[in-house]
Amino acid sequence: MALTTRGGAGGAGGGDPAKPPSASDPSLGFLTKRDTEVKLPRATRVKNKTPAPIQITAEQILREARERQEPEIRPPKQKITDTHELSEYRLRKRKEFEDVIRRVRWSVSAWVKYARWEEQQRDFARARSVYERALDVAHRDHTLWLKYAEFEMRNRFVNHARNVWDRAVSLLPRVDQLWYKYIHMEELLGAVANARQVFERWMAWRPDTAGWNSYIKFELRYGEVERARAIYERFVAEHPRPDTFIRFAKFEMKRGEVERARRVYERAADLLADDEDAEVLFVAFAEFEERCREVERARAIYKYALDRVPKGRAEELYRKFLAFEKQFGDREGIEDAIVGKRRFQYEDEVRKNPLNYDSWFDYIRLEESVGNEDRIREVYERAISNVPPAEEKRYWQRYIYLWINYALYEELDAQDIERTREVYKECLRLIPHKKFTFAKIWLMAAQFEIRQRNLKSARQILGNAIGVAPKGKIFKKYIEIELYLGNFDRCRTLYEKYIEWSPANCYAWRKYAELEKNLSETDRARSIYELAIAQPALDTPEVLWKEYLQFEIDESEFGRARDLYERLLDRTKHLKVWISYAEFEASAGLGSEESESEEKKDEVGYQEQQMERVNKCRGNDQLKNNSTLSNRICFCFYY
Repeated sequence: MALTTRGGAGGAGGGDPAKPPSASDPSLGFLTKRDTEVKLPRATRVKNKTPAPIQITAEQILREARERQEPEIRPPKQKITDTHELSEYRLRKRKEFEDVIRRVRWSVSAWVKYARWEEQQRDFARARSVYERALDVAHRDHTLWLKYAEFEMRNRFVNHARNVWDRAVSLLPRVDQLWYKYIHMEELLGAVANARQVFERWMAWRPDTAGWNSYIKFELRYGEVERARAIYERFVAEHPRPDTFIRFAKFEMKRGEVERARRVYERAADLLADDEDAEVLFVAFAEFEERCREVERARAIYKYALDRVPKGRAEELYRKFLAFEKQFGDREGIEDAIVGKRRFQYEDEVRKNPLNYDSWFDYIRLEESVGNEDRIREVYERAISNVPPAEEKRYWQRYIYLWINYALYEELDAQDIERTREVYKECLRLIPHKKFTFAKIWLMAAQFEIRQRNLKSARQILGNAIGVAPKGKIFKKYIEIELYLGNFDRCRTLYEKYIEWSPANCYAWRKYAELEKNLSETDRARSIYELAIAQPALDTPEVLWKEYLQFEIDESEFGRARDLYERLLDRTKHLKVWISYAEFEASAGLGSEESESEEKKDEVGYQEQQMERVNKCRGNDQLKNNSTLSNRICFCFYY
């Protein structure tokens, strides 16, 4: 009745006119589609977005989830009351283990679990059988052997355990753990002889240092010092390393055998002097001597080590030596140690960059301050062996001073004349003279021979320099030497070669003419000047012309000087030439009594000549805009 009433009310309320709401689908029975449709809740709009006064943390959520979790369902414990149930239980468990093994035959853990279960059941034969079956599958797995042997040891089957250990170490002799466990078992049983025998078997396989150390400790535990010493001898023969020798020496030192310890260190120093870890050995040796109050021995060891150990690996050695000298040394010893530390720093620098010549210079200065000739020469030789990589002069400019300093050291400090000569020869042979040269080296070699009063060798060196790599500086110095010696013919020959090599060099022409002028060879000097100004190209022609003019004026050859001015004005109309010409005319005094008596020129013709010069002067482009200077020049010509 209520359903009908609700339906009627719905029909009165409206609906589909073609199909009234009370009409039902035959497949739905008496329910309508509206009754069966799924209605999802409408999204709720959050009106208040402020945080709640009580916040819930993630920790609270997890704790509540943990508290509401249902307890774990555990299977009920089975209580076995008779032998039949026990047999059934064992049969069922063995079947489960066998099924697991069939599925994962290679899994060692599955076999071990099976064997341990059999062990818990006190069925040792079956457990042993499981281990043997497992070894057929994974006999290379040393953990399986360990579990098997430990099973036998736990249950006090000593002979079975020995058998397992023997088989294990025979099959896997490189696994140290098997040997350790085997020896430990024999020690626990008090079978020291058996343990020693196992160690000997192990040593035959030449193990690492840990195995030998274990053998030595084993012998020392039982007071067998001589046996331990013999083992150490075999140990250092098998592993000749600094750490093994140091351990052997400490063993002897601990027992008060100082001489034996010293002999061990000495053997090691002879045998391992070139080893890469020799620094550690020498430091330990020196500290041993220091503890024995043998200060001089320790100092000798440090110095020997510093000479043998490469500088790149001797940082700790230098530090120890410096500390030793500060404690036991005198002023000289401390200075030597400090020098050694600085030497190490320079060695490190030149090792990182052999072409850093500034570091070599600093290193050489350090060695020269010490004064050891052999070491100084060694550093010089090492420095000059680092030839620049390219044949370009800019790379050689710093390098060449190493040779210069080397030669000066041999001459002045070492006073070895022959070595100095060899240094100069080797340097001159090394320089690629076809690409560039260094006049300084040629001149220093020649001056060295002059200081040795060997003039012939000096001339030979300078002659070779001129022939191989002529330079102006070489010519100048060679001429200066010959001029000092008064060999004027040689000077003339050198000037001629100088001019042939550089005909545009006004300096050579001027000095050649000056030489002839000083020798009162006026005609030769004039000829040289004439040849010079006739050259098609000169570097400083104005200087040459000026000296030529001054030469003629000094010789009172005013007519020649005037002709030179005229020839110069034919080549250039430069302002300075006009000024010089005018001043020359003013100083020469063409209107003076001496000039008039000698030349006896016609006055009318002379005035006409002066007017032409004045017109020339005023027509010069450089004087058009300078009326004062133009009037000055004209005044000089008139008066």
